[in-house]
Amino acid sequence: MDTQHNAFAKIIDNIHDGLYIVDKNRVITYWNKAAERITGFSAVEVMGHSCSENILTHIDGEGNSLCTGMCPLASTMDDGVMRETELYLHHKNGQRVPVSVRVTPLTDIHGQVVGGIELFTDISNKDANVLRIKELEKLALLDHLTQLANRACVERELKGRLEEFYRYGTPFGILLMDIDHFKKFNDTYGHDIGDLVLKFVAETFTANSRAFDLYGRWGGEEFIGVIRNIPREAHAKLGDRIRMLIEHAYIIHNDKKLHVTISMGATLVLEGDSMESLVKRADTLLYQSKAEGRNRVTYG
Repeated sequence: MDTQHNAFAKIIDNIHDGLYIVDKNRVITYWNKAAERITGFSAVEVMGHSCSENILTHIDGEGNSLCTGMCPLASTMDDGVMRETELYLHHKNGQRVPVSVRVTPLTDIHGQVVGGIELFTDISNKDANVLRIKELEKLALLDHLTQLANRACVERELKGRLEEFYRYGTPFGILLMDIDHFKKFNDTYGHDIGDLVLKFVAETFTANSRAFDLYGRWGGEEFIGVIRNIPREAHAKLGDRIRMLIEHAYIIHNDKKLHVTISMGATLVLEGDSMESLVKRADTLLYQSKAEGRNRVTYG
């Protein structure tokens, strides 16, 4: 029996998907290696803690916290019904990672619920992003801090998309984004913490992007996304989802959650546009977002 138990434990510890087990109070009692890889949190850091204690802090696509009343694992433990959903978990480095989640109740020999099991799969475009990073490194078009495309690379991408638009009519849009009050943040917490924020903002872009879109660092705390072949309504929704994900991301510094928000200008390419006119229009919309209170998307 012990041999079978050890073999089973070895199997679930080495599966590709993240898996953790909680008791009836939602205290984590098991955390496999894939959970460590996907979240950045080691088993030592999380076991013995509630799953909502600065660990995964799940949110849905609307930005609602699932740890306070809408947790699928808690619901499954309550009614015994298995559930599947997609949500965003908190990575230890700060970014939000999209995952597909399956939860099931854990029962004793009498059928009584004594805990729950959550299995989660990373559904971000990591493989595509790894290939993109290798390509960008070869071309010296990578921003080394954020691992995003640098400005030279983004400008090349914009020129290519404009040529495609005028030749074939293929639409595209851009998202021009700026971290709100970043200078004050740096002055308060220091540039090392500021660099960590830039990194988790960048990671949020890449983890939640389509494989054929490009996100880059435009300069300082300003970022840009070049979004290919997307209609107006979907473009606006994408911008607001990214804004929301940044708002709900955080890093832990001296036991304190540090958040930032972004302001954004979003626009689609128009007939007669050049790279300069397109970026200038997005920049005007970005500063409108800042003037109207920040942490918002202005579309035009």
